[in-house]
This record gives sequence, C-alpha cells and structure tokens, in this order.
Amino acid sequence: MQYILTNLNAFIVIIAIGFSLYLYHTNISEYNNLSEKNNSPIQLISQLKGYFSINPLLALCLAISMFSFVGLPPLAGFFGKQMVLTSVIGAVYYLYIVKTIYFDKTDYKKSYLFVEVTLSNYLSIIIAILTLTITIFILMPNEPLNLCSLLASSLSETINFN
Repeated sequence: MQYILTNLNAFIVIIAIGFSLYLYHTNISEYNNLSEKNNSPIQLISQLKGYFSINPLLALCLAISMFSFVGLPPLAGFFGKQMVLTSVIGAVYYLYIVKTIYFDKTDYKKSYLFVEVTLSNYLSIIIAILTLTITIFILMPNEPLNLCSLLASSLSETINFN
C-alpha cells in the first residue's frame, strides 16, 4: 500500500515537473534528439539537473518520494523495506536522483516569452495529500500499519475460502 502511494506521488510529481519545463529551453543536443521529445520533456535523469532552482516545492515532494523509496526510517517506505536487505543497492539510484535535482547546475534557461503557468488545483491537492501521507508515518506509524495488517489478513482469509 505504501509503495503504491509513493509510486503514484513520484509519477504525478514527474508529470508536473515535465509540465513546468515546457517554459524552459536548453541547447544540449542530447535532449533535443530524444525520440519522444514532444510527448514527455523528461526522459533522462540528467534532465532533472538543478530543478530545485526552478521549483523548490516540487523538488522537495520528489525528494520525499525518493527517500521513501530508499526506506528512510521515519517515512512510509521504511516499513515496506525493513525486511528487504537488498534495498541498499536501489538506494544508490534513488539518491542519485536527489543529488541531481539539488546539487547539479541546471541546463535550462527561462524562455523569453513570459507565460504564467501553474498546476491545476486538483493536481496540487493530489501531490500535497500523497506527500503528506508518505510523511505522516513520522507522527503516527501504528495506525496505518494496523490498517494494512487488517487488510492483509482479510485478503488472505478471502483467498483461503476460495
């Protein structure tokens, strides 16, 4: 359940980041020659370089999702990964994305055209709720865990009867 919420949050944030990057341009030929350039402005991790300087809130939401994927203890991902010992290998990839967003210099330059683009209210609310759900484990981890164990036991009983 936590993995679904964290994945959903990460994908929605990446869609929002891609939407906001339509106002920026770059002269890197590698980015301009991508096969699906018109469908999605983000296809490579290197395209997220320095995104923190463009939109700090979306960068923070993506970083929280990545830290949850790593299994950082107070976040929801910790409870999903506490029994998986090989998750350390995956942590390198997730932390590389956070490093790229926060510590690399951006390749994007603001377009000369001034257009005010904002995310829709629904998308902003969904991102906020999912990010808060991931971080709520800091304050009260027992309630969601008990709910998940109840759901799992009821699901296993349903499968056993069939």
